[in-house]
Amino acid sequence: MKTLVFAGSNRSDSLNKKLARFAAEELRRAGVEVTAADLVDFPLPLYDGDLEAEAGRPENAWALKRLVRDHDALVIASPEYNGSFPALVKNTLDWISRPEPGERPSEAFRNKTAALLSASPSGSGGRRGLRHLRELMQNLGVSVIAAEVALARASDAFDADGRLIRTDAVDEVRQLVADLASAVNQAREPAN
Repeated sequence: MKTLVFAGSNRSDSLNKKLARFAAEELRRAGVEVTAADLVDFPLPLYDGDLEAEAGRPENAWALKRLVRDHDALVIASPEYNGSFPALVKNTLDWISRPEPGERPSEAFRNKTAALLSASPSGSGGRRGLRHLRELMQNLGVSVIAAEVALARASDAFDADGRLIRTDAVDEVRQLVADLASAVNQAREPAN
């Protein structure tokens, strides 16, 4: 099982980047091959059909699409902005979903399984944003596992080195990893 992990934030000290790093570590500990991507390394303009028609797809959009294609699963740790997920996540997914000639829309996302996480200083942990992100991912053809992690009051959940230290959250992420691996394995099993 190959899993692509990224956070929907460009901030260097992002709570969601810390949560994504911990999820990646737990996936590796479970024997999963992990690629951790940082969206700051893949800057993209806002999606614009005229820009795409005139200049083509940006190389970073191609690179991200190849990453998604090459993995069985996605793990996204997304902040919540104003009750939804940030424009960075939407724009990234919009560029990746663009079809190539002869390809169906969202082809890169077909037959993928995803797990969603959020870390927030708020008491809700970003749960509202995860609901919207789940809907978008499902619209793209991704199977999103039921379990999710919404880490509330996340400012005190990490130590000075960025390691997740709240035992309840550690247990939730470990369960999420187990659920994701199980869902991917079930999706791979041939139908009888």
